[in-house]
Amino acid sequence: MIYAVWVPLLVPFLVVPAARRLADALSPRRAARLLAATGAGLALCTVCALALLVVPGAGRLSAVAAAGEFVRPLAAAEPALAVPLSAAALALLLGCALAVTRAARRHWAQLHRGSGPEPGDGNELAVLRDARPDAYALPGRPGRSGRIVVTTGMLHALDPAERDALLAHERAHLTGRHHLYLVGAELSARCHPALRALRAPMGYALERCADEAAARAVGDRALAARAIGRAALAARTAGGTAPTRPAPALAAAAGPVPRRVAALLGRTAARPRIGRAAAATLIACLAVSGAAALDATHDLHSSIETAQGETP
Repeated sequence: MIYAVWVPLLVPFLVVPAARRLADALSPRRAARLLAATGAGLALCTVCALALLVVPGAGRLSAVAAAGEFVRPLAAAEPALAVPLSAAALALLLGCALAVTRAARRHWAQLHRGSGPEPGDGNELAVLRDARPDAYALPGRPGRSGRIVVTTGMLHALDPAERDALLAHERAHLTGRHHLYLVGAELSARCHPALRALRAPMGYALERCADEAAARAVGDRALAARAIGRAALAARTAGGTAPTRPAPALAAAAGPVPRRVAALLGRTAARPRIGRAAAATLIACLAVSGAAALDATHDLHSSIETAQGETP
Protein backbone atom coordinates (compact mmCIF):
# COMPACT_ATOMS: atom_id res chain seq x y z
CA MET A 1 0.00 0.00 0.00
CA ILE A 2 2.85 2.41 0.79
CA TYR A 3 3.69 2.76 -2.90
CA ALA A 4 0.48 1.81 -4.69
CA VAL A 5 -1.63 4.36 -2.83
CA TRP A 6 0.34 7.24 -4.37
CA VAL A 7 -0.31 6.17 -7.97
CA PRO A 8 -3.91 7.51 -8.16
CA LEU A 9 -2.67 10.86 -6.83
CA LEU A 10 0.08 11.16 -9.48
CA VAL A 11 -1.56 9.68 -12.58
CA PRO A 12 -3.93 12.64 -13.23
CA PHE A 13 -0.93 14.80 -14.06
CA LEU A 14 -0.16 12.45 -16.98
CA VAL A 15 -3.55 12.83 -18.69
CA VAL A 16 -3.20 16.56 -19.41
CA PRO A 17 -1.13 16.35 -22.65
CA ALA A 18 -3.26 13.52 -24.03
CA ALA A 19 -6.53 15.30 -23.19
CA ARG A 20 -5.48 18.40 -25.10
CA ARG A 21 -4.86 16.37 -28.26
CA LEU A 22 -7.93 14.18 -27.96
CA ALA A 23 -10.66 16.60 -29.04
CA ASP A 24 -9.18 17.31 -32.47
CA ALA A 25 -7.95 13.80 -33.18
CA LEU A 26 -11.07 11.84 -32.17
CA SER A 27 -14.74 12.23 -33.06
CA PRO A 28 -16.33 14.87 -30.78
CA ARG A 29 -18.84 12.51 -29.18
CA ARG A 30 -16.22 9.88 -28.37
CA ALA A 31 -13.85 12.53 -27.09
CA ALA A 32 -16.49 13.98 -24.76
CA ARG A 33 -17.46 10.56 -23.40
CA LEU A 34 -13.86 9.49 -22.87
CA LEU A 35 -12.95 12.76 -21.16
CA ALA A 36 -16.00 12.47 -18.90
CA ALA A 37 -15.20 8.86 -17.97
CA THR A 38 -11.53 9.68 -17.37
CA GLY A 39 -12.31 12.66 -15.16
CA ALA A 40 -14.89 10.81 -13.09
CA GLY A 41 -12.75 7.67 -12.77
CA LEU A 42 -9.57 9.48 -11.76
CA ALA A 43 -11.49 11.66 -9.30
CA LEU A 44 -12.97 8.54 -7.69
CA CYS A 45 -9.53 6.92 -7.47
CA THR A 46 -8.13 10.10 -5.91
CA VAL A 47 -10.81 10.08 -3.22
CA CYS A 48 -10.19 6.37 -2.61
CA ALA A 49 -6.43 6.95 -2.23
CA LEU A 50 -6.96 9.77 0.26
CA ALA A 51 -9.34 7.61 2.27
CA LEU A 52 -6.78 4.77 2.33
CA LEU A 53 -4.13 7.18 3.60
CA VAL A 54 -6.37 8.19 6.49
CA VAL A 55 -6.76 4.67 7.90
CA PRO A 56 -3.20 3.82 9.07
CA GLY A 57 -2.85 6.96 11.17
CA ALA A 58 -6.39 6.72 12.48
CA GLY A 59 -5.67 3.14 13.52
CA ARG A 60 -3.06 4.49 15.95
CA LEU A 61 -5.79 6.20 17.97
CA SER A 62 -6.96 4.16 20.94
CA ALA A 63 -10.66 4.65 20.16
CA VAL A 64 -10.21 3.49 16.56
CA ALA A 65 -7.99 0.58 17.62
CA ALA A 66 -10.62 -0.54 20.14
CA ALA A 67 -13.42 -0.25 17.58
CA GLY A 68 -11.38 -2.22 15.07
CA GLU A 69 -10.37 -4.82 17.68
CA PHE A 70 -6.68 -4.31 16.90
CA VAL A 71 -4.38 -6.39 19.09
CA ARG A 72 -1.29 -4.84 17.49
CA PRO A 73 -0.62 -1.62 15.55
CA LEU A 74 -1.19 -1.46 11.83
CA ALA A 75 2.02 -2.30 10.00
CA ALA A 76 1.30 0.11 7.15
CA ALA A 77 3.67 2.85 8.33
CA GLU A 78 5.67 4.14 11.29
CA PRO A 79 3.69 6.32 13.75
CA ALA A 80 5.90 9.36 13.12
CA LEU A 81 4.89 9.23 9.45
CA ALA A 82 1.44 7.65 9.56
CA VAL A 83 -0.25 10.12 11.91
CA PRO A 84 0.74 13.39 10.14
CA LEU A 85 0.13 11.79 6.75
CA SER A 86 -3.33 10.64 7.80
CA ALA A 87 -4.15 14.07 9.18
CA ALA A 88 -3.12 15.72 5.91
CA ALA A 89 -5.08 13.17 3.86
CA LEU A 90 -8.15 13.70 6.04
CA ALA A 91 -7.93 17.46 5.57
CA LEU A 92 -7.68 17.02 1.79
CA LEU A 93 -10.55 14.54 1.78
CA LEU A 94 -12.78 16.89 3.73
CA GLY A 95 -11.74 19.75 1.44
CA CYS A 96 -12.71 17.69 -1.62
CA ALA A 97 -16.08 16.80 -0.09
CA LEU A 98 -16.79 20.43 0.77
CA ALA A 99 -15.73 21.69 -2.69
CA VAL A 100 -17.81 19.07 -4.51
CA THR A 101 -20.85 19.80 -2.34
CA ARG A 102 -20.58 23.54 -2.92
CA ALA A 103 -20.15 23.12 -6.68
CA ALA A 104 -23.14 20.76 -6.93
CA ARG A 105 -25.34 23.08 -4.84
CA ARG A 106 -24.27 26.10 -6.89
CA HIS A 107 -25.16 24.35 -10.15
CA TRP A 108 -28.52 23.27 -8.76
CA ALA A 109 -29.28 26.83 -7.65
CA GLN A 110 -28.24 28.22 -11.02
CA LEU A 111 -30.61 25.85 -12.81
CA HIS A 112 -33.47 27.05 -10.60
CA ARG A 113 -32.83 30.74 -10.99
CA GLY A 114 -31.71 30.70 -14.65
CA SER A 115 -32.60 34.06 -16.14
CA GLY A 116 -34.61 34.52 -19.29
CA PRO A 117 -38.32 34.09 -20.02
CA GLU A 118 -40.05 30.81 -19.49
CA PRO A 119 -41.27 29.33 -22.78
CA GLY A 120 -44.99 28.88 -23.03
CA ASP A 121 -47.16 26.30 -24.75
CA GLY A 122 -44.27 23.87 -25.05
CA ASN A 123 -42.25 26.28 -27.17
CA GLU A 124 -38.54 25.67 -26.70
CA LEU A 125 -37.54 29.04 -28.17
CA ALA A 126 -37.50 32.26 -26.16
CA VAL A 127 -36.71 35.53 -27.93
CA LEU A 128 -35.30 38.41 -25.89
CA ARG A 129 -35.80 41.96 -27.10
CA ASP A 130 -32.16 42.97 -26.96
CA ALA A 131 -30.08 44.62 -29.68
CA ARG A 132 -26.95 42.86 -28.47
CA PRO A 133 -26.44 39.66 -30.51
CA ASP A 134 -26.50 36.55 -28.35
CA ALA A 135 -27.86 33.01 -28.35
CA TYR A 136 -27.48 30.15 -25.92
CA ALA A 137 -29.01 26.91 -24.71
CA LEU A 138 -30.29 27.04 -21.14
CA PRO A 139 -30.72 23.56 -19.63
CA GLY A 140 -33.83 22.90 -17.62
CA ARG A 141 -34.24 21.56 -14.14
CA PRO A 142 -34.73 17.80 -13.70
CA GLY A 143 -38.11 16.88 -15.13
CA ARG A 144 -38.30 20.01 -17.29
CA SER A 145 -37.01 20.62 -20.77
CA GLY A 146 -34.53 23.37 -21.40
CA ARG A 147 -34.93 26.25 -23.78
CA ILE A 148 -33.08 28.11 -26.48
CA VAL A 149 -32.69 31.81 -25.79
CA VAL A 150 -31.87 34.16 -28.67
CA THR A 151 -31.87 37.94 -28.83
CA THR A 152 -33.44 40.02 -31.56
CA GLY A 153 -29.97 41.38 -32.26
CA MET A 154 -28.73 37.91 -33.13
CA LEU A 155 -31.75 37.18 -35.30
CA HIS A 156 -31.09 40.37 -37.28
CA ALA A 157 -27.40 39.49 -37.69
CA LEU A 158 -28.12 36.18 -39.49
CA ASP A 159 -30.08 35.23 -42.56
CA PRO A 160 -32.89 32.63 -42.23
CA ALA A 161 -30.73 29.64 -43.20
CA GLU A 162 -28.03 30.67 -40.73
CA ARG A 163 -30.64 31.07 -38.00
CA ASP A 164 -31.77 27.49 -38.59
CA ALA A 165 -28.18 26.26 -38.24
CA LEU A 166 -27.66 28.28 -35.06
CA LEU A 167 -30.86 26.99 -33.48
CA ALA A 168 -29.94 23.43 -34.45
CA HIS A 169 -26.60 23.92 -32.69
CA GLU A 170 -28.26 25.10 -29.47
CA ARG A 171 -30.90 22.38 -29.70
CA ALA A 172 -28.12 19.77 -29.85
CA HIS A 173 -26.80 21.05 -26.52
CA LEU A 174 -30.20 20.52 -24.93
CA THR A 175 -30.97 17.10 -26.41
CA GLY A 176 -27.47 15.88 -25.63
CA ARG A 177 -27.67 17.15 -22.01
CA HIS A 178 -24.21 18.61 -22.53
CA HIS A 179 -24.36 20.64 -19.33
CA LEU A 180 -24.14 17.39 -17.35
CA TYR A 181 -20.77 16.66 -18.95
CA LEU A 182 -19.54 20.09 -17.89
CA VAL A 183 -20.87 19.61 -14.36
CA GLY A 184 -19.10 16.25 -14.16
CA ALA A 185 -15.84 17.83 -15.30
CA GLU A 186 -16.27 20.61 -12.75
CA LEU A 187 -16.91 18.18 -9.89
CA SER A 188 -13.94 16.02 -10.93
CA ALA A 189 -11.71 19.09 -10.92
CA ARG A 190 -12.69 19.71 -7.30
CA CYS A 191 -11.14 16.35 -6.37
CA HIS A 192 -7.74 16.80 -8.02
CA PRO A 193 -6.12 20.01 -9.32
CA ALA A 194 -4.70 18.33 -12.45
CA LEU A 195 -8.22 17.41 -13.59
CA ARG A 196 -9.00 21.09 -14.12
CA ALA A 197 -7.14 20.74 -17.42
CA LEU A 198 -9.95 18.48 -18.70
CA ARG A 199 -12.54 21.28 -18.64
CA ALA A 200 -11.28 23.14 -21.73
CA PRO A 201 -11.01 20.02 -23.96
CA MET A 202 -14.42 18.92 -22.68
CA GLY A 203 -15.99 22.27 -23.56
CA TYR A 204 -14.43 22.19 -27.02
CA ALA A 205 -15.57 18.61 -27.66
CA LEU A 206 -19.15 19.49 -26.67
CA GLU A 207 -19.21 22.52 -28.96
CA ARG A 208 -17.90 20.32 -31.77
CA CYS A 209 -20.68 17.81 -31.04
CA ALA A 210 -23.25 20.57 -31.43
CA ASP A 211 -21.50 21.88 -34.57
CA GLU A 212 -21.71 18.48 -36.21
CA ALA A 213 -25.35 18.10 -35.18
CA ALA A 214 -26.15 21.49 -36.73
CA ALA A 215 -24.38 20.53 -39.95
CA ARG A 216 -26.42 17.32 -40.16
CA ALA A 217 -29.66 19.18 -39.41
CA VAL A 218 -29.24 21.74 -42.20
CA GLY A 219 -27.45 19.34 -44.55
CA ASP A 220 -24.66 21.80 -45.31
CA ARG A 221 -21.39 21.93 -43.38
CA ALA A 222 -20.39 25.24 -45.00
CA LEU A 223 -23.66 26.81 -43.93
CA ALA A 224 -23.22 25.59 -40.35
CA ALA A 225 -19.66 26.93 -40.29
CA ARG A 226 -20.79 30.28 -41.67
CA ALA A 227 -23.60 30.57 -39.13
CA ILE A 228 -21.31 29.86 -36.21
CA GLY A 229 -18.64 32.22 -37.50
CA ARG A 230 -21.08 35.07 -38.16
CA ALA A 231 -22.80 34.58 -34.80
CA ALA A 232 -19.47 34.75 -32.97
CA LEU A 233 -18.36 37.77 -34.98
CA ALA A 234 -21.64 39.59 -34.34
CA ALA A 235 -21.46 38.86 -30.60
CA ARG A 236 -17.89 40.09 -30.31
CA THR A 237 -18.09 43.21 -32.46
CA ALA A 238 -21.40 44.58 -31.18
CA GLY A 239 -21.13 47.81 -29.25
CA GLY A 240 -22.21 48.27 -25.65
CA THR A 241 -21.86 45.87 -22.77
CA ALA A 242 -21.79 42.14 -23.37
CA PRO A 243 -25.01 40.23 -22.64
CA THR A 244 -25.13 38.46 -19.31
CA ARG A 245 -25.79 34.74 -19.68
CA PRO A 246 -26.90 32.38 -16.92
CA ALA A 247 -24.01 30.28 -15.65
CA PRO A 248 -25.26 26.89 -16.99
CA ALA A 249 -25.82 28.28 -20.50
CA LEU A 250 -23.97 26.85 -23.51
CA ALA A 251 -23.45 29.29 -26.38
CA ALA A 252 -22.52 28.69 -30.02
CA ALA A 253 -20.18 31.68 -29.94
CA ALA A 254 -18.15 30.23 -27.07
CA GLY A 255 -14.73 28.61 -27.27
CA PRO A 256 -12.18 28.65 -30.10
CA VAL A 257 -14.57 29.47 -32.95
CA PRO A 258 -11.94 29.62 -35.76
CA ARG A 259 -10.74 26.15 -34.80
CA ARG A 260 -14.31 24.85 -34.82
CA VAL A 261 -15.07 26.45 -38.19
CA ALA A 262 -11.91 24.94 -39.67
CA ALA A 263 -12.98 21.51 -38.41
CA LEU A 264 -16.43 21.88 -39.98
CA LEU A 265 -14.91 22.89 -43.31
CA GLY A 266 -12.47 19.98 -43.24
CA ARG A 267 -9.44 22.24 -43.05
CA THR A 268 -7.90 20.39 -40.13
CA ALA A 269 -5.76 17.39 -40.98
CA ALA A 270 -7.10 14.04 -39.83
CA ARG A 271 -4.82 12.54 -37.21
CA PRO A 272 -6.19 9.09 -36.39
CA ARG A 273 -2.89 7.85 -34.97
CA ILE A 274 -2.68 10.75 -32.54
CA GLY A 275 -6.31 10.19 -31.60
CA ARG A 276 -5.77 6.50 -30.93
CA ALA A 277 -2.59 7.24 -28.95
CA ALA A 278 -4.32 9.91 -26.86
CA ALA A 279 -7.32 7.67 -26.19
CA ALA A 280 -5.04 4.76 -25.28
CA THR A 281 -3.14 7.01 -22.88
CA LEU A 282 -6.30 8.11 -21.08
CA ILE A 283 -7.61 4.55 -20.85
CA ALA A 284 -4.24 3.29 -19.60
CA CYS A 285 -4.07 6.03 -16.97
CA LEU A 286 -7.56 5.15 -15.80
CA ALA A 287 -6.74 1.43 -15.67
CA VAL A 288 -3.44 1.94 -13.84
CA SER A 289 -5.04 4.29 -11.31
CA GLY A 290 -7.91 1.88 -10.66
CA ALA A 291 -5.59 -1.13 -10.35
CA ALA A 292 -3.32 0.75 -7.94
CA ALA A 293 -6.29 1.76 -5.79
CA LEU A 294 -7.49 -1.85 -5.67
CA ASP A 295 -4.00 -3.09 -4.81
CA ALA A 296 -3.65 -0.51 -2.03
CA THR A 297 -7.07 -1.49 -0.70
CA HIS A 298 -6.08 -5.17 -0.64
CA ASP A 299 -2.83 -4.38 1.16
CA LEU A 300 -4.63 -2.29 3.76
CA HIS A 301 -7.17 -5.04 4.29
CA SER A 302 -4.33 -7.52 4.89
CA SER A 303 -2.73 -5.10 7.35
CA ILE A 304 -6.00 -4.74 9.24
CA GLU A 305 -6.41 -8.52 9.47
CA THR A 306 -2.84 -8.80 10.79
CA ALA A 307 -3.51 -6.07 13.35
CA GLN A 308 -6.60 -7.98 14.49
CA GLY A 309 -4.50 -11.07 15.00
CA GLU A 310 -6.00 -12.93 12.06
CA THR A 311 -4.14 -14.73 9.33
CA PRO A 312 -4.39 -12.64 6.13
